Amino acid sequence: MTTGIVSSTPKPAAPDEPRRFEPGTLGWTAADLDDPAIEREWLKGSYEIVEGVLTKIPPAYFAGGNAAFNLMVLLKAYSTARGLDYRLAPEGEIVIDPVRLPRADAVLLTPEDQRRQDEAVRLTGRPDPKRTRILVPPTLIIESVSPGHELHDVQTKRTWYAEFGVPNYWIVDAYRQTLECLRLDAAGNYVTDAHGTGDDVINPTAFPGLMINLRELWNG
Repeated sequence: MTTGIVSSTPKPAAPDEPRRFEPGTLGWTAADLDDPAIEREWLKGSYEIVEGVLTKIPPAYFAGGNAAFNLMVLLKAYSTARGLDYRLAPEGEIVIDPVRLPRADAVLLTPEDQRRQDEAVRLTGRPDPKRTRILVPPTLIIESVSPGHELHDVQTKRTWYAEFGVPNYWIVDAYRQTLECLRLDAAGNYVTDAHGTGDDVINPTAFPGLMINLRELWNG
């Protein structure tokens, strides 16, 4: 759910060497994944491209994944009850720019988001929109914090998603039992829209009428 710690100094491949799929190496871009051989290796594990560094994501703990899943279930029920046709998926890969490709724990696309995504895919010339990573800012990204890797979600990805123009970024922490709902303001900075802990009930303004009972995230 967050990037791992690179254990050795990253080294770029020599110009005359074939590209090796090796976490910690430099010079990676989202375009490298267009190489079928590279993408096969990518799909074998969980990776991100962090400022051009191929980075392996550590395994997620059950508690964090469960809290994120329960939050997705609440959002899907909210969408269904109101006929909003929101689409949600775990492990969404987002192309921020060529050298930044994070894997979000959950992504929510509205019908308008999906229309913009389809148009962005069309402009790339890719034949299959369903096999293309997210190219546009989704309405909501959710990240679940893993112990020891808080910095990546709380600071790094917060900066990335704000720069990309993601309107809502929610950080759920099953270990501290907190949910912070961030909203992008007119200046392009995230501000706290709603925050709760323990058994609090919160109502993010981006989803009018959505009441999130935090107890359901930790105990569901």
